[in-house]
Amino acid sequence: MTVEELAHSADLNTKPAGRIRQKNQQAILNAAEEEFAKHGFKGTSMNTIAQNVGLPKANLHYYFSNKLGLYQAVLGNILELWDSTFNTLSVDDDPAQAVARYIRAKMDFSRRHPKASRIYAMEVISGGEHLSQMLDQDYQTWFRGRAAVFAAWSAAGKMDPVDPVHLIFLLWGSTQHYADFASQICRVTGGSRLVKADYDEATDNLVSIILKGCGLTPPGKDT
Repeated sequence: MTVEELAHSADLNTKPAGRIRQKNQQAILNAAEEEFAKHGFKGTSMNTIAQNVGLPKANLHYYFSNKLGLYQAVLGNILELWDSTFNTLSVDDDPAQAVARYIRAKMDFSRRHPKASRIYAMEVISGGEHLSQMLDQDYQTWFRGRAAVFAAWSAAGKMDPVDPVHLIFLLWGSTQHYADFASQICRVTGGSRLVKADYDEATDNLVSIILKGCGLTPPGKDT
């Protein structure tokens, strides 16, 4: 897209029509997230999503031509939100602060968007067929770039030598666990549901355990 096209697109989004389109699109994504989390891809109906949004089904297809396109948009939005907190990771960052910040951001996502996390988990468990286009060569390059930063920190003596790939998997799995397995956690601990205080306590523990496992000193919450 050229600079002129980008400017035109930005101008459209500031106009009433652009704002309405943006609002409708977000409402559709929110309703779709709710349905996909409850019923999965196969059990979700475009008609139900349209009814929940309050739009005719024809209008829904104006924004997303089919259910697969909408499902992939939901998955793409999840990945974008998760990865945006890791995009700027740099060898010049302080490892303790960067990793702690990432854990806190991912845990906050799990608290605020548990359904989104569960949709992604269900997709992966079922084989990840609809993720193949997203976890492509570009994503693999992005992943290797994150791993290279951890390797550089270890090589520079800023943190203990750890396998960066498995460290990233640990960061992903531990932070998403509180969204994906909330019902299990509640049954084991005797709670009815996870509240912010539960997430705060879990986050502090994850920061402490993971950072100390990497030979890092957990920073204060405000750093």
